[in-house]
Amino acid sequence: MFIDRVEVELTAGKGGDGCMSFRREKFVPKGGPDGGDGGIGGSIILEAKVGVNSLSTFAGKRFFKAEKGQPGQGRLKHGRGGHDLRLYVPCGTSVIDAADGYVIRDLTKVGDEFVIARGGRGGHGNARFKSATNQVPREKTPGTQGEYRHVFLELKSIADVGLIGKPNAGKSTLLSRISSARPEIADYPFTTKYPNLGIVEIDVERSFVLADIPGLIEGASEGVGLGHEFLRHIERAGLLVHLVEPMPVDGSDPIQNYGAIRDELRHYDTKMADRDELVVMTKCELDTDGEVEASLKEFFAENPVDHERQLFKISAAAEIGLTDLTNEIMDRVTKRRIAMIEAGEDIMPIREVDQEALEPKPSRVPPHKQGMTASLSNEQRPMDVEAYDIWAEDKKHRGHTNPHIERSKRRTGKKP
Repeated sequence: MFIDRVEVELTAGKGGDGCMSFRREKFVPKGGPDGGDGGIGGSIILEAKVGVNSLSTFAGKRFFKAEKGQPGQGRLKHGRGGHDLRLYVPCGTSVIDAADGYVIRDLTKVGDEFVIARGGRGGHGNARFKSATNQVPREKTPGTQGEYRHVFLELKSIADVGLIGKPNAGKSTLLSRISSARPEIADYPFTTKYPNLGIVEIDVERSFVLADIPGLIEGASEGVGLGHEFLRHIERAGLLVHLVEPMPVDGSDPIQNYGAIRDELRHYDTKMADRDELVVMTKCELDTDGEVEASLKEFFAENPVDHERQLFKISAAAEIGLTDLTNEIMDRVTKRRIAMIEAGEDIMPIREVDQEALEPKPSRVPPHKQGMTASLSNEQRPMDVEAYDIWAEDKKHRGHTNPHIERSKRRTGKKP
């Protein structure tokens, strides 16, 4: 099940208590204090990881607690520190404080991590309190409690393209035809009840991520229907693919449906309404006379927009126009990625294989380029390089050559 919002309570580990102990050993009178300090408590760390696509790990468990530190012991033995608890979340997860509602951290990049709850400090043993005036200290301090956090984890999927449209417009069918995703498909509205992500692979080196959200209806920005809860999943999408059904099941006008969805996007976020858009007329075999297509073009001419808008005709069931649509989407996604790289932003990988492809592999150095022969070339031959002398450093200090040879010369009476 796809989970995009969870409530969790995080408690870091408590620090270990200090120890009060005195050295008691035979023939050692008045050994003095030797109580060790307690270990620090384990912290809780949130990390964005490739391959984690939802918050389903947190669905059945609300409370998370790190390991506590161990108490100190005699003979100045410090307690072992508690192990940190590392929790993995998808890229695009926002950590929101449950009490005040502010965003603590937004984990958008792969490898982003931070300590959300820090472990408690270990207590001091009585050895810490010894002094000339307090030679028999009996004081010790307990470990401090670890931090406690009550937060919401909210996922905003990092997708390149977002599918929007009225219910039963063919979004899930299109996603299943051009990707490996298998969303639920039926002949009734609101079949999709939660977002679906699919990876569309054009070829070996080119792919993009497509997000399908539940159908939008009029009033979605105010809480009507299901789509308003999932509009945040396309907030980070650079391209919107708006699907228009030529002959809706409810008998509504497709042109009015398109305008209603545009209004809902504008009410939800004005920036989202200004993004590049591909208008796709699905089930094109139903528009035999081209009346709906002509009406859409007329509507576009009468209502110009600031962003780029283009019309496509497809039939996912008959697989008509899918290749042209995916190629156009890939071209636009590539342009956006190039612009992001030029602006200094990072491209977020979704799969582990994509992460491995982004990481530079160390080049293999051939054997003749390693060791003592690494400096040799056509201009510098072996005969031009002085032989490596293992006694070079010794000569600087002693002023002579190999000491073993010098010793043998002294035995034979030869002058060095």
